[in-house]
Amino acid sequence: MINNQTPIRSAPATLALSDLIPLPVSITPAAGMFIVTSHTTIFVEPGSAEISAIGSYLANKLNPAVGETIHVLPHVLPTAADRQVGSFYLTTVGGDPTLGDEGYQLTITPDWITLLAYKPAGLFRGIQTIRQLLPPTMEAAQESAASSDVWTIAAGVIRDYPRFAWRGAMLDVARHFFSVADVKRYIDALVLYKINYFHLHLTDDQGWRIAIKSWPLLTTHGGSTEVGGGTGGYYTQADYSDIVAYAQQRYLTVVPEIDMPGHTSAALASYAQLNCDGKARELYTGIEVGFSSLCTDSPTTLSFINDVIGELAALTPGPYIHIGGDESAATPPDAYINFINQVQAIVKAHGKQPIGWEEIARGTLLPGTIVQHWKNDGLAETAVAQGSQVIISPATKAYLDMQYDSSTPLGLHWAAYVSVQDGYQWDPATQISNVPQNAILGIEAPLWSETLQTLADVEYMTFPRLPGDAEIGWSPAAGRSWDTYKIRLGAQASRWEALGINFYRASTVPWQ
Repeated sequence: MINNQTPIRSAPATLALSDLIPLPVSITPAAGMFIVTSHTTIFVEPGSAEISAIGSYLANKLNPAVGETIHVLPHVLPTAADRQVGSFYLTTVGGDPTLGDEGYQLTITPDWITLLAYKPAGLFRGIQTIRQLLPPTMEAAQESAASSDVWTIAAGVIRDYPRFAWRGAMLDVARHFFSVADVKRYIDALVLYKINYFHLHLTDDQGWRIAIKSWPLLTTHGGSTEVGGGTGGYYTQADYSDIVAYAQQRYLTVVPEIDMPGHTSAALASYAQLNCDGKARELYTGIEVGFSSLCTDSPTTLSFINDVIGELAALTPGPYIHIGGDESAATPPDAYINFINQVQAIVKAHGKQPIGWEEIARGTLLPGTIVQHWKNDGLAETAVAQGSQVIISPATKAYLDMQYDSSTPLGLHWAAYVSVQDGYQWDPATQISNVPQNAILGIEAPLWSETLQTLADVEYMTFPRLPGDAEIGWSPAAGRSWDTYKIRLGAQASRWEALGINFYRASTVPWQ
């Protein structure tokens, strides 16, 4: 029994939308609250190592606050009469197929919490909801609470599933390099808001960041610098596999990008034979675009692309390889089209599905090729006319590296100043007039790193805008409004502080 001296770390007494981003499909409040204590147990359906791992993930989030006493145990979902008071039950047995792969139903009573999903990914998404329902102090890794401390979650039922299949974020590690530890920390921030695709921009003019064993100079030379002339860096294949596995454990699919035929100075400096004149280029540390190009008509170049895609595909369990294709002003138009057509075939030959920036729609898109819109509505419409699905990433709304306003010390503004409100008030289904919703795979929020040197810089530009993009991708369009969203967003501040996430305090948000 809890006595009057026991400290209570309380969430709101009524289950409410004010706690959550993204906005769930439905919430039905009920009376009472569930209490997490040092005696709480997490029961998972037996026979599934995957669901046991999800249970362990939840335990690892809870344990620092309750003295490392929460255990994960296999247990067939019992009847109400047989359940252990104060425990969590995670299961897919009896899960509703209409929830899809990522949906879940969370039932919170004063006695126990049941998280039910159709697929394990839904359980993982539901755990992110549980995290947000708990007080932010639960997130503080340095918390060392006495086992008598308790944390509460208001009772009720949440039924939830995503609007779009693709809810992505992109990190540019080519302009400035970020360590494996930094990337993992960024991944952890993304999954809290149910992001499910992580687009990793691995190569550009300023650096080549993934080791290719058949072309080793790409990293030892091409990865040796970055914007401003820093030391750069690169991921070994073991590093990359570590990142991919870390993301995969969090139901986040890594989408690696090798940008081509432009944005390739690092490769052109590493190997002379990739240039049409046979002369290696100088390493580049500026931020201009559109001046570089592989020698697209050369058999050596196609052999190079085949080697790179082959090694990367073997390291990438996810189904996609991003081929870039943007801002290739230095490539003759006919040569560009021929090259993009051939590269798509190379990607497919290695068992992967090609994605490219919207410019690739100038070519003949193979079945299954996905186009990522960023600026030109007409190219997105051309892609859809060819039967392709589109990822919507409008630079004027979703680019996280755009300055918030003219006083922002980081970022650029070539597309626009993107305030937190502007970054939230748009709808993928109406963004491009001739691209219907059934042609939209989802949305993605890219972060380019020309001006970002540290993880703190990355977080400052990502937060608080990324949660808005996550909500746009996950939540029903009906019911979303800036007036209610900004309240929910303001409530996230204490959670970010507990997690040590750097963020921009927009004056339009009522921070709590």
